[in-house]
Amino acid sequence: MDAFSSGLLQRIRSTQSDLSKARETGDDFLADVEQAELEDLQRLAAEHGVSVTAA
Repeated sequence: MDAFSSGLLQRIRSTQSDLSKARETGDDFLADVEQAELEDLQRLAAEHGVSVTAA
């Protein structure tokens, strides 16, 4: 796996974790921000052929 794919998958995992924490604490604004970030990262992965199932 190249550095781009590895870095992107790490960012996705981190964002998923942050999203879960925001939801657990009831921070709706932060959850919305993290959800948007996750969607952007997933779109970027799809555009570059990076499988996000590994994340």
